Amino acid sequence: MLYFDGAVGVAIFCLWIFCLVDVIVSDESVTRHLPKMLWLLVVLLLPLVGSILWLAVGKPRTATYPSRGTSRFPEYDRPGRHVAGNPDDDAEFLRQCRERAEEQRRKGREL
Repeated sequence: MLYFDGAVGVAIFCLWIFCLVDVIVSDESVTRHLPKMLWLLVVLLLPLVGSILWLAVGKPRTATYPSRGTSRFPEYDRPGRHVAGNPDDDAEFLRQCRERAEEQRRKGREL
């Protein structure tokens, strides 16, 4: 590694650490051009050049990190999942509730 003095050296070190962490937390299925482990080796062995290459060529273009708007439970976001609605709008549900209540009242009277 080339040695730089002062602020430039600190900036390169911070860039290197950022890229190392970014490679590690990135999803392997969305890294570009090389497998994740090879990107990790490139950034480790060539700190300045590897970091610049990672940011320019290897980093995923889309954010793979959860944003604030998404659910913490990904099974709720899958396509085709039935989303619960207002029970008062579902006539079939209300009919079933009435039938069940009448059945329970009938059984209660029999006892």
